[in-house]
Amino acid sequence: MYGEYRLLDTLPRVHHNDKMSWITETKDGVVLKIHATPRASRSQVQGLHGDALKIRLQAPPVDGKANEALLEFLSGTLGIPRRQFTLISGQTSRQKRVAVQGLSSERITKVLQVCG
Repeated sequence: MYGEYRLLDTLPRVHHNDKMSWITETKDGVVLKIHATPRASRSQVQGLHGDALKIRLQAPPVDGKANEALLEFLSGTLGIPRRQFTLISGQTSRQKRVAVQGLSSERITKVLQVCG
């Protein structure tokens, strides 16, 4: 029993209640986990969808239009140039990862008014 207790103490602690799991700090800025919903009536941040930020987009998911609309929407909403955004993964999926250069997670959550 004693050995079992010591083993449990050495395991890493996992926090399933991490509300900010949709945003990760990097040395250059942040990476956002996004759940994109194309063909919406208007482009908007809708809140959280699991561990991702849910963003509705007017653009259809055809020929990369929704991906470009997502980056343009983030650029306009956050007030920084489009060139500071890079779609890292999810080119053909609703689940996307977007790198944002030059912004902190505090600034992004404040501007997007997402209560992590």
